Amino acid sequence: MKVSQILKEDKVTISCEMFPPKQGTMLENYKGIVAEMAKLKPAYLSCTYGATGGTSDYTVEIADAINAHGIPAIAHLTCASSTKEKVDTVINQLKSRGIENILALRGDIPENVDFPLPNQYHHAVELIAQIKQAGDFCIGGACYPEGHPEAATMEEDLIHLKEKVDAGCEYLTTQMFFDNNIYYNFMYKALKKGIDVPVVAGIMPVTNANQVKRIISLSGNLVPSKFINIVDRFGDNPDAMKQAGIAYATEQIIDLIANGANHIHIYSMNKPDVAEAIMNNLSYIYVRG
Repeated sequence: MKVSQILKEDKVTISCEMFPPKQGTMLENYKGIVAEMAKLKPAYLSCTYGATGGTSDYTVEIADAINAHGIPAIAHLTCASSTKEKVDTVINQLKSRGIENILALRGDIPENVDFPLPNQYHHAVELIAQIKQAGDFCIGGACYPEGHPEAATMEEDLIHLKEKVDAGCEYLTTQMFFDNNIYYNFMYKALKKGIDVPVVAGIMPVTNANQVKRIISLSGNLVPSKFINIVDRFGDNPDAMKQAGIAYATEQIIDLIANGANHIHIYSMNKPDVAEAIMNNLSYIYVRG
């Protein structure tokens, strides 16, 4: 089933993201994680492509395993480190496995490499156009409520985001955020710019203190003092930090749904127990399956 169809339904949806193994020897173990995630009956499951495409060979396998459990699968596809021929190969693999949904991303620019090389991509909009020509896929894209790190201004970022939607993106999923007001402000600006596709709110349950430092260093996300206080108080107690992180994410999701943001995507970090705890907290708000 296409994600665009799911997002058109007038109901709350909760989906999850996972990542593939770095080594093929771990593939069966990761398929076991898929099975555990599928038991939670998320609206759909997405599988990442790896920061520089390094785990891309296993993304198709994991997406296929997700589909086999009757859960709609999204395969991430990045292009910064790929040639158009490589991308064509992956698209054909997805098509042959009956995977209907692709999240099109530029991805991280490889270090110590001239970019772009001949026959490479400059931006995700080029990838979106290629996928659009290749078959009947539902194409999603990413958006940044706090602005893309490489954009000079939010206005510039929104212009490029509108280009992606015009090229064929049927929905968008946000980068993680920890202050819902950032999401609400972003939605106002996006709608004003004519970006009217569904925007799925991406929520990261932070269950250990080290994640906070990594999140800030990688994305520059604003972390509210309310959350910093939680980390300061519980960061040295793993069980307490996990419980507090789940509670914080749950509170975020409840506020989002109460304010009309019906579509939530949990960055689960391959932890079915964390996703399950959040869904259990929402047992009367989100009806699974």
